[in-house]
Amino acid sequence: MQMILIAIGANLPGRDGAMPIETCRAVVPLLCEIPGLHFIALSQWYRSAPLPQSGQADYCNGVIRLRGEMPPEALLLRLHAIEEDFGRERSVPNAPRALDLDIIDLNGIVRTEHPPILPHPRAHQRAFVLLPLLEVAPAWRHPSLNLSVTTLLAELPPQKIRPWDAPAE
Repeated sequence: MQMILIAIGANLPGRDGAMPIETCRAVVPLLCEIPGLHFIALSQWYRSAPLPQSGQADYCNGVIRLRGEMPPEALLLRLHAIEEDFGRERSVPNAPRALDLDIIDLNGIVRTEHPPILPHPRAHQRAFVLLPLLEVAPAWRHPSLNLSVTTLLAELPPQKIRPWDAPAE
């Protein structure tokens, strides 16, 4: 079954000063316009603490589900170009960012060499990926671990995440 899962995240204002939630919402139509890909579903937006913990601002996170065929390298290049258009600057790992687009799964392909690594090597450790992924692909199984998204979520240590508009705890 064709299933492309892309995680969307941001915790810095965009190049135009847009807040992270506005950036995340604005990128969705651009992802839907990638030739050969078709929109299936979009999760709600979540507010999550940065991982690893740091003094950074909270992130806005969600997952989009698409279907179609595209070589992994071509999709990664397209996502990097979109990130750059929104003001993403690549510096150090886990740095704050105006936009982050990660390929979580690309039609079940497993790749351990050459970017992109598939499935995303840390997706199964992150509630900010798995919780929105559960909304758009509840039957998804991790392609290399062969574990369901619900099992992966149940095995996570506690992580700070809540719907974007939910009041702070």
